[in-house]
Amino acid sequence: MPCSCAEWRRWIRPLVLVLYALLLVAVLPLCIWELQKDKVGTHSKAWFIAGVFVFLTIPISLWGILQHMVHYTQPELQKPIIRILWMVPIYSLDSWLALRYPSLAIYVDTCRECYEAYVIYNFLVFLLNFLSNQYPSLVMMLEVQQQQPHLPPLCCCPPWPMGEVLLFRCKLGVLQYTVVRPVTTVIALICQLCGVYDEANFSFRNAWSYLVIINNISQLFAMYCLVLLYRALKEELTPIRPVGKFLCVKLVVFVSFWQAVFIAFLVKVGVISDKHTWDWDSVEAVATGLQDFIICIEMFLAAIAHHYTFTYKPYVQEAEEGSCFDSFLAMWDFSDIRADVTEQVRHVVFTLNFKELFQCNVLHDHNYEHSRSSDISQFFSSFRLFHGFVDDLF
Repeated sequence: MPCSCAEWRRWIRPLVLVLYALLLVAVLPLCIWELQKDKVGTHSKAWFIAGVFVFLTIPISLWGILQHMVHYTQPELQKPIIRILWMVPIYSLDSWLALRYPSLAIYVDTCRECYEAYVIYNFLVFLLNFLSNQYPSLVMMLEVQQQQPHLPPLCCCPPWPMGEVLLFRCKLGVLQYTVVRPVTTVIALICQLCGVYDEANFSFRNAWSYLVIINNISQLFAMYCLVLLYRALKEELTPIRPVGKFLCVKLVVFVSFWQAVFIAFLVKVGVISDKHTWDWDSVEAVATGLQDFIICIEMFLAAIAHHYTFTYKPYVQEAEEGSCFDSFLAMWDFSDIRADVTEQVRHVVFTLNFKELFQCNVLHDHNYEHSRSSDISQFFSSFRLFHGFVDDLF
């Protein structure tokens, strides 16, 4: 028998806190014992310090997620919020594991970076779901809005028509990153196995440099589409205060990406060199470890920011309904992204087929008009010849 609404809301939060406390009791002595070993190097000390921040980050994030699950009253809005909130603990734990086991860093880091594409997509879903609830005829409302010009550096490009075209292209611009990122992740893993990835090394002889450029362009365009949509619907989005939420997502994604690029640049110019690799095997491993260490610290700050920005309080209602696992299972339901990708692919295919058909019709009409004009020209030419012949005859 499923537990009642009142019961599970009463015991779920204390249960999670008790389980987390037991985990700390089990893990902390092991970490301290590891730190007390002889010849403890910089690597182990960095891992321990990062672990302190990780174990401070996780309860803050879990509390926010639990509160949304307990007060799961608007699934269309809270479902993407919960997915976004998972970004911080995933980033934190992933970086901590990569810091402890450098040989696994390439695999866990690429999976972490894959999740950021999913986060950007869910932020778009959050905005669109809110707009759809408030304005059922969203496309018609967009059509009467003032034309939104492109932002730098695309300000010279013709603006996207307001309405369905703008909405479709902004959505497609974000979805392309959710496709590009997993593809480049798979390519990165294959290149690593083939020995040609060479992470954190700026050289066009390895795959890492090319994948960084591709991911950066794809990510920037996805963020650009989000900003363009916000500019077009700024007043309509005001009730959910999207600026703070957008900055939280943008800072986590952008800071982690450009931080990795900057550290790789320091390796390239020799600031981080082979002279001081501490306990790591190479200077590239030092760069990756430094990136993971900094992320563990940054995620503690991000957890605090997410806790206040994506707060559960607007969704608290007196009469709340829902079974014990409804809200939990909703987090792992990926049918919406599959449906969105399918819809966008169909839209693109339909658009391309329509353009091809239109071009064929235009070409056919052009050939028809050309043939018709040739016949008319030939008629008038023959008429002129006949008229000249009559003049000569008389």
